[in-house]
Amino acid sequence: MMLEPSIDELQKKIKSKYTLVTLSARRARQIRETNKVLVDNPKSHKYVGKALEEVLAEKLFVKEDNI
Repeated sequence: MMLEPSIDELQKKIKSKYTLVTLSARRARQIRETNKVLVDNPKSHKYVGKALEEVLAEKLFVKEDNI
């Protein structure tokens, strides 16, 4: 079974797996509450899948601080 989007493609957008998981879980809760998705016609039916599709489409990202 192949998961979409692939972890390799997602890690090109967000390097840290921990950050990717945390970000997508938070966004999945927002999607569940509001039912608003930032991508047109998401392939996934699950909230986390929709959040990951947003990451891949660069609609959801992490702003990195320069410390």
